[in-house]
Amino acid sequence: MTLDDLIGPAAVAALDGGLATELEAAGHDLSDDLWSARLLRDDPGAIEAVHLAYFRAGARVAITASYQASEEGFAHVGVGAAEARRLLRRSVELALTARERHVAETGVEGLLVAASVGPYGAMLADGQEYTGAYGVGRDVLLGFHRRRLAELAAAGPDVLAIETIPSAPEADVLVELLAEHPDVPAWIAFSCADGSRTCEGQPIEEAVEIATRSPQVVAVGVNCTRPEHVAELLQRAATATDRPLVAYPNNGRVWDGANRCWLGVGAEGFAVAEVDRWRAAGARLIGGCCGVGPAGIRHLAAGLAA
Repeated sequence: MTLDDLIGPAAVAALDGGLATELEAAGHDLSDDLWSARLLRDDPGAIEAVHLAYFRAGARVAITASYQASEEGFAHVGVGAAEARRLLRRSVELALTARERHVAETGVEGLLVAASVGPYGAMLADGQEYTGAYGVGRDVLLGFHRRRLAELAAAGPDVLAIETIPSAPEADVLVELLAEHPDVPAWIAFSCADGSRTCEGQPIEEAVEIATRSPQVVAVGVNCTRPEHVAELLQRAATATDRPLVAYPNNGRVWDGANRCWLGVGAEGFAVAEVDRWRAAGARLIGGCCGVGPAGIRHLAAGLAA
């Protein structure tokens, strides 16, 4: 399968924005270790409502609330392994239900559900998805990601969103595990420190080369990275692959892992000229991450459709 099969030949699709951003805007406290994943257990209707809000804003792809969901993470709050696996599957079910509701309301077809596969660092809940400094071996990463991938793939998403990956070695682990689910396409997006390197410090070209060793990877790129770095990162990525690119930056702030807060001032969305540079570099999946809400996605989707 290729990206053309998912979104249409030569098409550019709008992704959604920050799930947690909109949940917090609705008044939900996401300050604990589970972040938005807690609401899979406590208020699944709130997650479904956010997916629906992004579809209504013009997103063609909903990314599930599984970014920080794992057996290990749920175990920290007393949730057993079987229930954790059910909640992982629920994340996909909620997005599928939101899609069904939107199609019933509007008749719009061609919408996708992408199951979020966050990095090992997201489970640690201390900002290590922006450093890659885990201090664990490959076997630990294989075990952690194998269990999550199996549940998410079995839940029936259209694609896996392997996202905010801070290092080439972690991408290598995920590429190995994708082969265990050969019928499921995926994209891989890296979190990056600047315009040339992953958060752990590898050249983006090296990370892209590793990610695209899997024939299941239909797009590769960056997410939850400051928007001013994205054009250069995509241009560099394009020298290492001829596959389509994906870009969904945050709104320009910096995550303070120790205090669990975003620092600095961010924008609601992205300038048209900025998005045009991403498209020119080869991006065909474009959206927003932390700090970008439905208003920003509405502006983005309108620009992509123009």
